[in-house]
Amino acid sequence: MLDTRREIRRLVGALQFNSVKSLSKFSACLFIAILIVFIPDYQGLTEAAQWTFFILVFAAGLWITEAIPAFATGLVVIGLEIAVLGTPGGVFAETANDWEMFVRPWSSPLIWLFFGGFILAAAATKTRLDRWIVRNVLARFGTNPPIVLLGLMGLTFIFSMFMSNTATTVMMLAVITPVVANLEKDDPIIKGMLLAIPFAANLGGMGTIIGSPPNAIAAGAIANIYPINFAEWMLVGLPPAIFLGAIAWFYILKKYPSQASKIDLSKLLDDSYQSAILPLWKKILVMLVFVLTIGLWLTTPLHGISTPVISFIPITIFAAVRVIGVSDIRQLPWDVLILLTGGLSLGLAVSSTGLAEWLVGGIPLSSGAIIIVAFIFSYIATIISNFMSNTAASNILVPIGLAAAVGFEPQVVIPIALGASAAMCMPISTPPNALAYASEKLTIRDFLTSGIIIGIIAPIASVIWCVIVFNNWL
Repeated sequence: MLDTRREIRRLVGALQFNSVKSLSKFSACLFIAILIVFIPDYQGLTEAAQWTFFILVFAAGLWITEAIPAFATGLVVIGLEIAVLGTPGGVFAETANDWEMFVRPWSSPLIWLFFGGFILAAAATKTRLDRWIVRNVLARFGTNPPIVLLGLMGLTFIFSMFMSNTATTVMMLAVITPVVANLEKDDPIIKGMLLAIPFAANLGGMGTIIGSPPNAIAAGAIANIYPINFAEWMLVGLPPAIFLGAIAWFYILKKYPSQASKIDLSKLLDDSYQSAILPLWKKILVMLVFVLTIGLWLTTPLHGISTPVISFIPITIFAAVRVIGVSDIRQLPWDVLILLTGGLSLGLAVSSTGLAEWLVGGIPLSSGAIIIVAFIFSYIATIISNFMSNTAASNILVPIGLAAAVGFEPQVVIPIALGASAAMCMPISTPPNALAYASEKLTIRDFLTSGIIIGIIAPIASVIWCVIVFNNWL
């Protein structure tokens, strides 16, 4: 009983400490936001734009300090927008229904597109289709260490284009565990393989709209200016991602060369990991729907069906045949959708109240200056995303970048998203990094050196590729 009481006191003490710490951070963010926004006498800033500026600065502080969970900050943003900007006769709203504009992003097509991606990933995981593909495909790459490393990164890269980067990393780390166990403990390739997985997962997320939330934020920001579908985003995001992946593969190969001439992948074909979770016909159905959905996403220009509408194919089919049940729905990453909604709502407020134009001074920029702006924003996104959520970083930077690039919006906004996904200098930079670091076989220096290389090259590759694709600056 005494031990139990001590444990209770310990837990209560930790809870009190964490609560005080969070409250202190929250109060500090609020105080700093008030000082920045309301103390100076800003010229040309309307009352509605000023309050939106306050919400933006306050949210940025909460996201950076992690005073409250990231999704909670998204809800705070929406709540403040409704309370301050949505009140009729107040600083912005004119009618009783104007507040609805701040919650409409929850029903945005991009949210349903992401939801469809989550459903696909959940079905693949539940049927073990993902692991079956990885084990059977990776085992076909032979035994040559460079080729095995390439296959490992390639499969991780591809899966992270359609699945959560975190889930992909968990799966791939589990799959290679028996392979790593057969290697000599001091073989550098062990570090190389463990580092290759999170890097490939992070970079693969750049390749599709559903690969990473920053992509959806950027696509949503330019939706009314330059609607971009699934295939078009791949045209923009995939080449830089592949280029960066090739650099990462080459660097890891040279930095962590294998001491063995061969890597035994025979244990990958062990079927003991499989379990009869679902009947065979449901597994086949998941595979067919997976192929159909991705195929339709990639061929949108041919049939004209929008990508969010296509997302309802897996949503409705898997729900109807009970591939996805109540418990599966409850386990979906709803926090990501809420955070994404908060970001879209914040961007809407920044643009509709005139704050965006005020932040950039409304000065028309030349095409040469736009290129510099694109590099600056992309590098800022890469740097700060190493220390905070890349989704939160995009929520802050995308609305400002959008206003700074009138006439050249995609060329600035898309590199912001791609730069945010390329942040991987620290174990805490991304969940995949943290998972690999938890193996206790990697050091901070392993992430730092390779992460800096990727972080330097990523904005350059992203901006230059956007110049080539959109052909507006040449």
